[in-house]
Amino acid sequence: MTDAPIIDARNVDYTLDVAGRPLNILRNVSLRVAPAEVIAIVGPSGSGKTSLLMLLAGLEKATGGQVLVNGSDLGPMSEDDLARFRRHTLGIVFQSFHLIPSLTAIDNVGMALEIAEPGLSMAEVRERAAASLAAVGLDKRLDHRPSALSGGEQQRVGLARATVADLPLLLADEPTGNLDQKTGAVVVDIMFDLARRNRTAVVLITHDPALAARADRVYTMTQGELTETPVDR
Repeated sequence: MTDAPIIDARNVDYTLDVAGRPLNILRNVSLRVAPAEVIAIVGPSGSGKTSLLMLLAGLEKATGGQVLVNGSDLGPMSEDDLARFRRHTLGIVFQSFHLIPSLTAIDNVGMALEIAEPGLSMAEVRERAAASLAAVGLDKRLDHRPSALSGGEQQRVGLARATVADLPLLLADEPTGNLDQKTGAVVVDIMFDLARRNRTAVVLITHDPALAARADRVYTMTQGELTETPVDR
């Protein structure tokens, strides 16, 4: 990799105390991801995939090793520091859409932009939110609330929300898990296109081997251990 990595996780362990006994979730995990690179992580439920995503987002802290994201060491950060880090570094797309039901599509996206860039005027927020929704094919759905949108449309609003601030990292946790195959393929096409156009690094968790094979590199998580998986192109 010629660019400084967006993600540089080194020998990461993550252990929880359960009923007085240690439960090892992640063991000696290392991962480097370059700008604009798309990484897929596959593996069975309970293997540690989502836990790794939580550590990369600064929502949980590693119990061993080091997690650096966009040059920041997440280990020593306070909760306030981590909140600022997330605002300016990454977007997250979830399996469940997590849209605010009372807000329209443009307001759901605009709220994320206001949090990331609080100095913007309302006109700037609405203009950029509308452009982000247009980029995912929802320019005719700006004023629709989630209840008036299909599952695929809601996930595209979630993708627009996660990418509206042009942040360097996108974390996607089973983004097609609640969608049918055809709709999921459309969402993934848009996600990959946006990432490569904006030089956004993507870490994608999926159970779909065909989807994973479209990434630049594929990793398999097994009982908390991460290994790179050769993919036939």
